[in-house]
Amino acid sequence: MHDGVAAYVLGVLDEDEHEAFERHLDTCERCQAELIELVELPEQLDELKNAPSASDDDPPMSMSR
Repeated sequence: MHDGVAAYVLGVLDEDEHEAFERHLDTCERCQAELIELVELPEQLDELKNAPSASDDDPPMSMSR
């Protein structure tokens, strides 16, 4: 994965980086495909951030295999 795709989706690029990455996207099919996969990431992160936290009564998630 190109680091710029995630940074672009999350909106953390400065103006010059943003413009340069958009020019890169015009010709890079791999980054275009990655962008499609990650386009919903900010919304998903917001949902997680705003989700109610687990209560103390809930058992922790198991990491067993």
